[in-house]
Amino acid sequence: MSDIPAYTPPKVWVWDKANGGQFANINRPIAGPTHDKELPVGRHPMQLYSLATPNGVKVTVMLEELLALGHSGAEYDAWLIRINQGDQFGSGFVGVNPNSKIPALLDRSGPQPIRVFESGAILLHLAEKFGAFLPTEQPARTECLSWLFWQMGSAPYLGGGFGHFYAYAPTKIEYAIDRFAMEAKRQMDVLNRRLAETRYLAGDQYTVADMAVWPWYGALAKGQIYEAGEFLQVHEYMHVLRWADDIAQRPAVQRGRRVNRTWGAPESQLPERHEASDFDRGVQP
Repeated sequence: MSDIPAYTPPKVWVWDKANGGQFANINRPIAGPTHDKELPVGRHPMQLYSLATPNGVKVTVMLEELLALGHSGAEYDAWLIRINQGDQFGSGFVGVNPNSKIPALLDRSGPQPIRVFESGAILLHLAEKFGAFLPTEQPARTECLSWLFWQMGSAPYLGGGFGHFYAYAPTKIEYAIDRFAMEAKRQMDVLNRRLAETRYLAGDQYTVADMAVWPWYGALAKGQIYEAGEFLQVHEYMHVLRWADDIAQRPAVQRGRRVNRTWGAPESQLPERHEASDFDRGVQP
């Protein structure tokens, strides 16, 4: 790595489309749609446009958990957004999420559709709408929200930071990998210390905080993202591992993890979900 020449930033940064990397073809420094494409709309109150990345899994798990509790108003259509093909830059999707990131939710249960973007905001919207998975009494409510917002602020260091430089960047940069590996391990230690004290992040109750954190840090602890388990020595975080296994056993979590998934074993995939019976049929053409 010492053979890599030092980089001196130019006086004015210019976008270079040929900068390499797995996502170079869709990354750009401007917002807004690149093409006209309306979004499909199904018959259920909730219309979700997503992909089964960790941020997408948060919401499908929440919806499946709500349905498991008997909240029929949480019935949803989950439409596949292929981010590697630029679906998130279609005019319809940008209309729901001006930030062009999955997931995006259109709540059509009332007289006027409500758009909700950012995964944490979607979890909070659904929790408040259905009165579930968010404590109503203090201090549990604030503890839950603190961990929810902790995840929203921390995950970019794990995904865009460690994950990018360790797994996706066209050039391995020692400084960048070391910097973000240190932060990823620090965050895992934060969780491990908390989960040594409580069963779930907000206390004894399973909440939206767990739904937000589990797809990222639970997957990391189980070696399911970035193939970095050995590199980060995730076996050290025994309380995170206990918590990750506990949540993974929930039937609603198992269903939610499959929705909008297009990779892995065929039985783990469900590219689109429109009815509960879709889980029995598995991968659709």
